[in-house]
Amino acid sequence: MTARTGLPKKVFLSSFAVVATCLFPAAAQPAHASYFQANAAVDAAHRLFDAGNYGAAIAALRSAIAQNPNDAQAHYWLGRSLYEAHDLDAAVAEGEKSIALDPKNSDFHLWLGEYYGDQADRQHSFFLARKVKKEFEQAVKLNPSNIHARRDLEEFDIQAPLLVGGSKDDAREQVDAIAAIDPIEGHLARAVFYLEVLKKNDLVDSEYHQVLDAHPSTIDPYIEIADVYRQLNRPADMEPALAAAEKVKPGDPRISFLRAVQRILQNNLISTAEPLLKSYLANSPDRSDWPSHSSARYWLGRLYEAEGKRQEAAEQYRAAIQLDNGNKEARTRLQALEKNSK
Repeated sequence: MTARTGLPKKVFLSSFAVVATCLFPAAAQPAHASYFQANAAVDAAHRLFDAGNYGAAIAALRSAIAQNPNDAQAHYWLGRSLYEAHDLDAAVAEGEKSIALDPKNSDFHLWLGEYYGDQADRQHSFFLARKVKKEFEQAVKLNPSNIHARRDLEEFDIQAPLLVGGSKDDAREQVDAIAAIDPIEGHLARAVFYLEVLKKNDLVDSEYHQVLDAHPSTIDPYIEIADVYRQLNRPADMEPALAAAEKVKPGDPRISFLRAVQRILQNNLISTAEPLLKSYLANSPDRSDWPSHSSARYWLGRLYEAEGKRQEAAEQYRAAIQLDNGNKEARTRLQALEKNSK
């Protein structure tokens, strides 16, 4: 699976995977008299959310909802904040409330599909997995131009078994629909199809070259390309995308993270990777649509292991696992270190 650390984010299920997009959409606005006061409270909570201060955002949103229980936008953002705070069941409840209040909001359905995806993973539930696809499909139906929902649906159709609605043909249809809306997004979506369905890296390269030649004005396509090449262990091929990303949005923390990983994989300028990863940990919120802090700890462990600092590496792997118990790479590396130290 391609882990897209630009716009969308992974949700892993036990036997298949889906992607969910991370946007900050404008939700439907309520028409009640207290709208402006409620909207100001939600806007303030949104800023807290963007800063990674999820606890404060949750408190602010609960206060806003106490004043206006029927504010769909407040429930939506409370669900988003709870999700980032790893309170999944509460996030689901808020996501369902937001849709009950505003059933025609495409992004509300998109994120409820995200929450259901995590629940399906936790409970190993095909029933919940079917609900994931239902929400993604509804998001697309309500807004056919919602590219992020279409890409989530493409990924679901690629990864999910037929039993829960997966379909490679449906995935290809989503690719074609995306390309008709936005050629750059179409190339990115087609690259995913070629990588995960056809297993043809040369076709993936062709799609990515077309994206780079188009010189997108936003950073996310470059981040996605660099991250796919990271997963393919092709650090040299990360370079054009990272160089372009630095021109479009210099200082974006994701560039620092990917630069550090690139150098660790190449075993080149490896000493410069440590401050990049530490800066990422210190200055970026741990948000679901960016490389996780658990992943940053894992790569610090890889760096220390490459430098022969076994104890420091083990400490970082333990920290990675503490942040994310499902970080299998960190667990495998830690177990190997502990075994060799006996």
